[in-house]
Amino acid sequence: MARAWAKLFGRMNDSTRVNLPPCPYLPSIGGVRHTAASLGEFRHGERGEAFFDQALRCAQSRWLEGLPAQALLMLNRAMGAKLAPDSVAGPMPYRAVGWILRHGEAVGFLGNPRRHFQHLATRMSGGETERRIARAWACWELARRINPAWEADERQIVREGIAEPSFEEVSADLERHGLPGEADEWLRALEEG
Repeated sequence: MARAWAKLFGRMNDSTRVNLPPCPYLPSIGGVRHTAASLGEFRHGERGEAFFDQALRCAQSRWLEGLPAQALLMLNRAMGAKLAPDSVAGPMPYRAVGWILRHGEAVGFLGNPRRHFQHLATRMSGGETERRIARAWACWELARRINPAWEADERQIVREGIAEPSFEEVSADLERHGLPGEADEWLRALEEG
């Protein structure tokens, strides 16, 4: 799939932009550019539904600019939002993560998402840590399955004695710490492809 996208759109870099299709799992931004700076208004306030929505819009903007790694960073921010169990903000963006992982290398720098999510899961701090760790490992599992060539950070694993979680452990942690229906949304992201 990545080759087909590269052939269709060409490889992108910071000086080249092409018309990419929007990520179907992120909100439309209507041609408006949303930067990470737009999240600054939430710096000292509540990071609830409005923050979640803005982070998703930032992710779509980054994607459309051919910056898939930065789009993933914005999705990390969205997953850190403090949403109530009865929130109507929408599902956690696992399908958007999966979609960008499947298509990102064809359009711009994606790095090593498996390693990124491993580092995110093992270096988490701040509020709602268990929930955010569960989400980072869930994204790690997506990356691991989508592209087995993406390698873990073996040096960190050995140095810090990290045990990579099994699929069952990731699923159980999402069930335990995630919002209602979150684990099901993650499973849908794993099934697409």
